[in-house]
Amino acid sequence: MKKIASAILIAAAASAASADGMKSLESFMKGTQTGRADFTQTVTSPPKDGQAARSKTSTGSFEFQRPGRFKFVYKKPFEQTIVADGQTLWLYDVDLNQVTQRAQAQALGSTPAALLASAPDLSALKAEFALESAADQDGLQWVQATPKGKDGQLKSVRVGFSGEQLAALDILDSFGQRSLIRFNGMQPNAALPAGTFQFKPPAGADVVRQ
Repeated sequence: MKKIASAILIAAAASAASADGMKSLESFMKGTQTGRADFTQTVTSPPKDGQAARSKTSTGSFEFQRPGRFKFVYKKPFEQTIVADGQTLWLYDVDLNQVTQRAQAQALGSTPAALLASAPDLSALKAEFALESAADQDGLQWVQATPKGKDGQLKSVRVGFSGEQLAALDILDSFGQRSLIRFNGMQPNAALPAGTFQFKPPAGADVVRQ
């Protein structure tokens, strides 16, 4: 009987732990309207022809303002900027001097940051993604998010929280590529300057509309 009781207690504890992810997400959506952080992103491609999987790491800064605005600035090893201004999603590759422009509404299911920045509240997020708590890992509470639309390149995203603060995004695309983004020094409800999410293609840049 003691073993059965212990097993029940362990199962109950595990269930309570895994439920914390959704609670953290709900608290985040209710209490955090803007944010700023640095990030480190590690992209791991699936192994090919018996070779080991290869990883690439980049760093930069991230800002968001709900609903509908976010900005990733990649600084190393290559400069790239991704900006969503509420209407348009812009991607600027500095080395190529090329800007890709697409309607932001079409990018909700394929842009991981849209999980946190585009939806005004949790119910709107649930309309686009199937959400469920995942087991705690690496000291974080996790939520598994799966796009309801099947035509995007995004297969699934795990969102990690430290308490109510956003800490990580673990992204898997339809090609088997995994991107792990860890946020450092998150400043919830930071005062962001006017114009943070405005983007104007640099002079001479090639603009591609999708």
